[in-house]
Amino acid sequence: MKKRWIAALMALVLAAGLMAGCGSQGAGAGSEGENTPTGDAGGAEAADLLDKIQEADVIVVGTEGTYSPNSYHDEDGNLVGFDVDVARGIAQHLGVDIEFMEAEWDSLFGALDSGRIDIIVNEVEYSDERAEKYDFSAPYTYVHGALLVAEDNADIAGFADLAGKQAAQNLTSSWGQEAEGYGAELVSVDAVAQGIELILSGRADCMLNAETAFYDYLNQHPDAPVKIVATTDATTSSQIPVPKGNTRLVDAINQALEDMRASGELAALSEQYFGADVTSE
Repeated sequence: MKKRWIAALMALVLAAGLMAGCGSQGAGAGSEGENTPTGDAGGAEAADLLDKIQEADVIVVGTEGTYSPNSYHDEDGNLVGFDVDVARGIAQHLGVDIEFMEAEWDSLFGALDSGRIDIIVNEVEYSDERAEKYDFSAPYTYVHGALLVAEDNADIAGFADLAGKQAAQNLTSSWGQEAEGYGAELVSVDAVAQGIELILSGRADCMLNAETAFYDYLNQHPDAPVKIVATTDATTSSQIPVPKGNTRLVDAINQALEDMRASGELAALSEQYFGADVTSE
């Protein structure tokens, strides 16, 4: 009799445990669903970073810190540049502080994916492939691509001459992909200055990048034996990627950019760092 009573008690305890486990599993699934963009309005709103940024009172921005004049360090070691000041302007319009996380280009999107940064402000170009994972702000610059070679290079006069040539490029950048599309073989570099060093040493034939990046280098190194032999007819635009589903944050960033454009602040920053206004199409 006693054994049957103990067995019945154990059965009741086991049943209660199973019911609690089912309840915990349901709660976990619900929490995961709330944190995952599902495409409906509720999921997108729950996933939006704007609340998180405002609650923390800080936006964390990823940038290279080695890409002059967009993001680099001045003689005193301060992080400066066009994109850096654009990011600061966005933070000011959002009413929050700003923190920068510097990383090589290849690491920036990984940091965005992992949540270590909230946005990237580093002359990021929109692409259909990137749009599968990220939402993008409105464009805030429009820049031509430029093809740079050594001054004594007579083999490359335009983009059609890139087939089989060694192009010094960041392997995952849109410029690197464009050079590869012309048939060039890519030599990995992380910065414009590094690529030009490879060209001057004969370890690369050319480099394709934003015209503003080359103009900045030539302003700092007016005697460098290099030349720009061609520019693209079309322009590429800089936009700001954020994790998919954060529509409220994208809207807030777009409003900040529009306010900076209307006030003339965006054009003034462009003139300061590029020597020209590249903020209009």
